[in-house]
Amino acid sequence: MTSIGSTVAAAPARPRAWAGLGFVAPFLAVFALVFVAPIGYSLYLSLYRNRLIGGNRFVGLDNYTAAVTDPHFWSAFGRVALFLVVQVPVMLLLALMVALALDSGRLYGAGMFRLAIFLPYAVPAVVAALMWGFMYGPQFGLVAGLNRTYGLSIPNPLQPDLALAAIGNVVTWEYVGYNMLIFYSALRVVPAVLYEAAAVDGASEFRVVWAIKLPAIRGALVVATIFSIIGSFQLFNEPAILRSLAPNAITTDYTPNLYAYSLSFSGQQYSYAATVAIIMGVLTMVIAYLVQVRGLRQAGLR
Repeated sequence: MTSIGSTVAAAPARPRAWAGLGFVAPFLAVFALVFVAPIGYSLYLSLYRNRLIGGNRFVGLDNYTAAVTDPHFWSAFGRVALFLVVQVPVMLLLALMVALALDSGRLYGAGMFRLAIFLPYAVPAVVAALMWGFMYGPQFGLVAGLNRTYGLSIPNPLQPDLALAAIGNVVTWEYVGYNMLIFYSALRVVPAVLYEAAAVDGASEFRVVWAIKLPAIRGALVVATIFSIIGSFQLFNEPAILRSLAPNAITTDYTPNLYAYSLSFSGQQYSYAATVAIIMGVLTMVIAYLVQVRGLRQAGLR
């Protein structure tokens, strides 16, 4: 009589299933083509330098050494870091206030209001920059019209001292609705039993917000913060479009991405531009990771 153990041992090994790989193969192919390959090519370019005599030559880490000591790069990095420190908290606070107002159920016309706040996110960044650039114009647009009509002396928003704030205004207008949607979605899944318990205890609306709603959406706050940090370091469209209106205020090295673009397409320094882009990508990744770890720990999710 054959034992069960021997029967199981004698059973032929099941063939390895490749169905899962077949499902993810299209994604992996596209991912490798549009993500891995450009990064690999950028790394390759960063190790070379094109010279008038000798052509494209391998220089090792010389481009990285030049980039980390480049004052133009660090000036651009400091500018987007300042943009991050000021603009991101303002944008997220506005988005949070709007989300809380919508979630309160006391806002008249909440559906229309939510649509109006989110609509700017549907406007392409190039179109938004052109629209706001027209309004900022000192000789035309909203600012010039207000100055002429009411005899005001509103300063030019695109002058050197105000250009970064003007760009921050455009970005805030674009992304408040996007972050509002993240916060509002998180608020909608807060268990109703918590609100019922707070009502029984006689908690005020402010107490409900502070003790229930904000702790419940800490994860969403961390996600929105990380997205905003990455977006700040990738700042390109708005300064690139507004530069034609204020070339003295918004220079070719105004942001790291604009600097890399100018090096590549205007200066034909493709290898150095790739180096700047890689260093900026690494810095963004490190900062976003540190914020993520700290934020998740404070939120109690890690």
